[in-house]
Amino acid sequence: MMQALTAVVLAAFAGYAGAWYVGLVEGNFALLLFLATVVTGLYWLAERLYFLPQRRRAAAQLEAQAVTRRADLAARGITQVDGDVAQGRQRLLMQPWWLDWTAGLFPVILAVFVLRSFLFEPFKIPSGSMIPTLMVGDLILVNKFTYGLRLPVIHTRLTEGTPPQRGDVMVFRYPPQPSLDYIKRVVGVPGDEVAYLNKKLTINGKPVSKQAVPDFFDGDAMRYFKQFSEQVGDRQHQLLNDDARRGGFDEREIADFPFKQNCRYSVEGVVCKVPQGHYFMMGDNRDNSLDSRYWGFVPDRNIVGKAFFVWMNFSDLKRIGSFE
Repeated sequence: MMQALTAVVLAAFAGYAGAWYVGLVEGNFALLLFLATVVTGLYWLAERLYFLPQRRRAAAQLEAQAVTRRADLAARGITQVDGDVAQGRQRLLMQPWWLDWTAGLFPVILAVFVLRSFLFEPFKIPSGSMIPTLMVGDLILVNKFTYGLRLPVIHTRLTEGTPPQRGDVMVFRYPPQPSLDYIKRVVGVPGDEVAYLNKKLTINGKPVSKQAVPDFFDGDAMRYFKQFSEQVGDRQHQLLNDDARRGGFDEREIADFPFKQNCRYSVEGVVCKVPQGHYFMMGDNRDNSLDSRYWGFVPDRNIVGKAFFVWMNFSDLKRIGSFE
């Protein structure tokens, strides 16, 4: 009975993962990991409280029967006894495959669940919107507790933490499609007025310092882009501008989003007042980034964590290290 049930459960997990891989369903890794933790945890408890004691009782009974048999044979003068009790005991105590693949994996799955949910989560940079700070293929770590601990899956805040600061590189759930994770730089915090006009950033009426540095060569695009050093908040970082892209907007190209009335679009750019509990995000590759200028503000409930370290890039090992 348990073998069949476990086979069905494992097949369901494998089927979901396979359907996600081929694109038949929209996957949710956090939910999948949570369910795997719960299911293997239940098997682990059943193993500790029922199945393991049951196997131990069977092994003890086998040993008791062997002792009784030896005593009975010894009373008859027979000292040579066939059968390996130790081997039989080992077989009885051995964990069956269906527990090995569930209860046996629980400690590892639990460790991954706790680490990923409350400490650090790995991400892969899929696009060039954060060039030159982050490159396509960078494998990064995201701090999950700086902005406050949150329950996985339902994202309920457990601790306050430190609010996101201007200049932070933050991972968040994309407001138009929360199943997707995006990474951008925090430019505006609640109450800020952010203006991006003629490719110049202004926060609360104060122009942000922007100094030209040597051009950046993008190996994928095989061309140079103008590069600048900018300081947003306490963060000094590099950004790119593309002279081939216009700086203004046609409001007909902008989708509807909550608090859109807080923004004014023109041929020069955009000016937005950041509502309470929300953040204004921009990519460092300013003219090649789908960010808050196009889809609006990031609500606090969508925050995933603060990105801080590149732990691997298989195309360029020199990328490994912290970043601003």
